[in-house]
Amino acid sequence: MTPFGQKLRDLRRERGIVQKDMAKALGVSPAYLSALEHGHRGQPSWPFLQKVIGYFNIIWDDAEELDNRGRASAPRGA
Repeated sequence: MTPFGQKLRDLRRERGIVQKDMAKALGVSPAYLSALEHGHRGQPSWPFLQKVIGYFNIIWDDAEELDNRGRASAPRGA
């Protein structure tokens, strides 16, 4: 699991949101979210990060932390 994947999963679970619902709201597939959470996908795009930040209504410092985690995330085996 990548730093971003762990944080994404934590945010989702803290709010009781299932992957299917979050994926639909963000315009991605549940498989993509699962791959991000499990570290099978690398650094998320900036537009995707912006969607996640808006979806969870994340404030400045927490948004910066999420961005840093995204930048530090590489897929397994990379």
